[in-house]
Amino acid sequence: MGYTAARNGLSAREAEVLSLIADGQTNGQIAARLFLAEKTVKNHVRRIYSKLGVGSRPAAIAYWRDAREHAHG
Repeated sequence: MGYTAARNGLSAREAEVLSLIADGQTNGQIAARLFLAEKTVKNHVRRIYSKLGVGSRPAAIAYWRDAREHAHG
């Protein structure tokens, strides 16, 4: 798990899901890639939104990209 994920209280799996979201993957695509049920991915997404304090996919992506930029200088 990277510094950005840990700093935001995300689990390693949540960070992995958010990274795939940021890559433009749908919940269904993420579920297939990670061998999870789509409902499990939706639960991860809901927890990610809660932990980041955002309410939408674009907001979560923006938060993630901004946090990664600041972590890398």
